[in-house]
Amino acid sequence: MSDNVPNPKKHYHLFDDDNLDHLYFDISKDGEIDANKYSLYNFTGDPKLEYAEWESRMDMMNSWFTDMKSQNRFLYERESINGSKVISKVVDPKTGEIREMLNFASNDYLNLTQDPRIWEKVKELSPEYGGGAGGVPLLSGSMTIIKQLARKIADMKGMESAIVYSSGYGANYGTISGLLGHKDVAIYDMFAHASLIDGSRGSNKKFFQHNDPVSLEKVLKANQNNYINKLVVVDGVYSMDGDIVKLNEILDIAHYYGAWVLVDEAHATGVIGKTGLGTLEHFGLEGKVDIITGTLSKAVGSIGGYVAASERLINYLKYTSRSYMFSTSPYIPSVVASLEALNLITEQKANKDKLWENINYVKKRLTKAGFNIGNAETAIFPIIIGDDNKVKEMTFRLHEKNIFVNPVPYPAVPRKLTRVRMTVTAGFNLEQLKYTLDEIERIGVEMEIISPVKANAV
Repeated sequence: MSDNVPNPKKHYHLFDDDNLDHLYFDISKDGEIDANKYSLYNFTGDPKLEYAEWESRMDMMNSWFTDMKSQNRFLYERESINGSKVISKVVDPKTGEIREMLNFASNDYLNLTQDPRIWEKVKELSPEYGGGAGGVPLLSGSMTIIKQLARKIADMKGMESAIVYSSGYGANYGTISGLLGHKDVAIYDMFAHASLIDGSRGSNKKFFQHNDPVSLEKVLKANQNNYINKLVVVDGVYSMDGDIVKLNEILDIAHYYGAWVLVDEAHATGVIGKTGLGTLEHFGLEGKVDIITGTLSKAVGSIGGYVAASERLINYLKYTSRSYMFSTSPYIPSVVASLEALNLITEQKANKDKLWENINYVKKRLTKAGFNIGNAETAIFPIIIGDDNKVKEMTFRLHEKNIFVNPVPYPAVPRKLTRVRMTVTAGFNLEQLKYTLDEIERIGVEMEIISPVKANAV
């Protein structure tokens, strides 16, 4: 194609706005929306999409997906046929063949999804209760085993009481939406999980710079007389960066300005703290935080969510948290599995030491090789690249070497912070880690993400 001929484009008609007549997209050689030029934001977040019919919105996204798949760069929804194992058997999305892949994409940090001790307990107790609970918690779905799990969580977190949800998303969404009204505000760390942010859709929200107590104080000071109730919302361990919240400082500042503090323990439980109890144990702040939420789907290796707080607040949430009130109680085998996993964690029988041995090895290798891993402190390692196409390419090249990592493009993170996200679990041996890091370094040099000098020095 000559330089003076415009690129071919796909266009979609828009309605109800004279200034937004069409959406135009460059197309690839295959006639689809060019996957190398656009991000998911263009098909989910662009305000112009409000003027497009549903058929057009679906066509745009599916055209973009089709082009990504044609380039063999669509590496979402890779299907495992043997669960979340260290070596997962994954269906290759291009060939349909089964690959045995080292699974660095799982949040199963302690590999408890596969622990035989847990499944023996599930086999023992599940027949007594059956599968489903048969009702919502406030009615017929209140079960002794669920109450036992809630009590275990409250004790672990140093709180008076707790309730268990069917999902971590439901716990976060339901807690915040159940507390906040139109004259209240949630003040979020800008990297807080989406489930937390979604909870304030019906109220007010503000943001402070990531893990920055000074920024938080500015926001609180500017809004101290604007709202009746203020809730500061943070993660214990941040899911994209793997860094730990500066809880001591944030708690002091928030309470000084009369705000409550909510900490989401999703990626902290089982990972940080002297015995793996999470962020409060890590800082020695048991009982000092107002609200603890979390999921049972990460290091705990099951499914479900929870909120732990004072008994008065828990009683209040039982009747104001709609995702608790109107969702059937959790699947009973998952409750049994969660309770046994938490027992293993508190009894120091869940391989936390081996997890940290692996974390330290991976961090040392990535840092010495010259990769930008931000402020990673735990089992989550972002390889920050800042280029969506390089993120997809690196993910694909690692896939070809049977290493399963996740691409994190914009808008999941800011454009300059797009990354390959890898997670470390306790089950990897040194040979597997060495192979993986060798390949990451080799590909990093080939793609000019790191320099050969630093990589060769490792």
